[in-house]
Amino acid sequence: MLPVAVLPAAAIIVGIGNALTALGILPTIAAFFSTAGSTILGQLGILFAIGVALGMAKKNDGAVALAAAVGFFLTTVVLSPEKLAPLLGVKETGVNEAFEQMNNQNVLIGLIIGLVAAYTYNRFSKTELPTALSFFSGKRLVPILTAFFSIFIAVIMLFVWPVVYSAIVTFGTWILDLGPGGAFLYGFFNRLLIPTGLHHALNTVFWLDLVGINDIAKFQTGDGAVKGITGRYMAGFFPVMMFGIPAAALAMYHTAETKQKKRVYGLMFGGAISAFFVGVTEPIEFSFMFVAPILFVIHALLTGLSLFIAALFHWTAGFSFSAGLIDFLLSLINPVANHPLMLMVQGVVFFVIYYVVFRLAIKWLKLNTPGRGDNLLPDPTSEEATTGDTADSAESEGELQKNKYSKTASQIVEGLGGKENITSLTNCATRLRMELNDNSIIDETKIKSAGAVGVTTSGKHNTQVIIGTQVQQVADEMEAQLEDHS
Repeated sequence: MLPVAVLPAAAIIVGIGNALTALGILPTIAAFFSTAGSTILGQLGILFAIGVALGMAKKNDGAVALAAAVGFFLTTVVLSPEKLAPLLGVKETGVNEAFEQMNNQNVLIGLIIGLVAAYTYNRFSKTELPTALSFFSGKRLVPILTAFFSIFIAVIMLFVWPVVYSAIVTFGTWILDLGPGGAFLYGFFNRLLIPTGLHHALNTVFWLDLVGINDIAKFQTGDGAVKGITGRYMAGFFPVMMFGIPAAALAMYHTAETKQKKRVYGLMFGGAISAFFVGVTEPIEFSFMFVAPILFVIHALLTGLSLFIAALFHWTAGFSFSAGLIDFLLSLINPVANHPLMLMVQGVVFFVIYYVVFRLAIKWLKLNTPGRGDNLLPDPTSEEATTGDTADSAESEGELQKNKYSKTASQIVEGLGGKENITSLTNCATRLRMELNDNSIIDETKIKSAGAVGVTTSGKHNTQVIIGTQVQQVADEMEAQLEDHS
């Protein structure tokens, strides 16, 4: 998600250009801003290579970013038509059209190289070479090995990429041919894949330039855009994220047990605000997807329905980060948008639908959403929830002198089994991702009482803690505490 965090800058810059163009003033400055914003969108491949490398490496180290850049440029340049033509002994026009996509916008290559660079860093960043080669030991070895690994990737891609490209084109074309029905399928599977994190892979097909759909860049720049069509795979998310998710949060609050309402309110209010303004929905979604999976299937169906309706009536708007209020306001001054205000009307309708459906489902099916049944939230003012014992209480006055995330981070570390149980720590846009020595000793109650939305585990060692949009601050504080006590 790190490269995705760069995209709002592109949207704001392009938005300024679009606003000046719409007003018919300062055409040179307008063109300058439009070009500047488009430049960012034209570098998504290298941005993803660096961002994924930093995100997947055990430490945010500059060496892994350099390695990703080296590997990305090596792979894309070697496989570009102008370089392949003499290697294959053919004219440039004789090179398979798939290799025309080997440029700075190739997100798939960026993802692959980012993973390779991260693996190389995690595996070899502490390797010591013989004395004669000691200068290249440790972190300096990472970009060197990544370059060699990238050569092998380039050779593999020479044969695999045309097949992969053809398959992706076929899939994307199939969805495109289905029109609004394809938009429904995309929205449905986009939500269903959230628990696995694979929704990002699906998004690259429709939002980026893997098969030529490139919804985000075409919408923001206008280059190749078709009014009423471009933005089809983004528009339907606005009614869901700005209205549907807050309505679901309100339904869960109203159906919570009376004594639990105050605690549920604290959990739901922050998530609803995040969804409405920024379009980050995971804090709310993770609060019910595992304890009431039927609600998550309903949510996925309603998301698909929203995309279907918007596509059917050709109501379009776009985003660079997510479908929140900020990106919607920028869409209003984008000439590619088509009847964007109708998405707000649709949003009001979806607010009612989400609230009624969620409330009835929770009541009739007796679902254990937050604050109900077995899913009661601990009282953050209780001794158990805040300190756990008198020794912790004695330290609380000192902790109050630290930043506001210190206590949260400390309690999460304790809930994960202590620093000795944590082998690696990274984070995405809303979640902490850890490798633990032993998942079985996790104290979910303590973690949730620290403010976490939920905890998920995979196997014996992988754990995710859903925090919300402030995850970066919590992760930084946890890392500092782990280093201070190591």
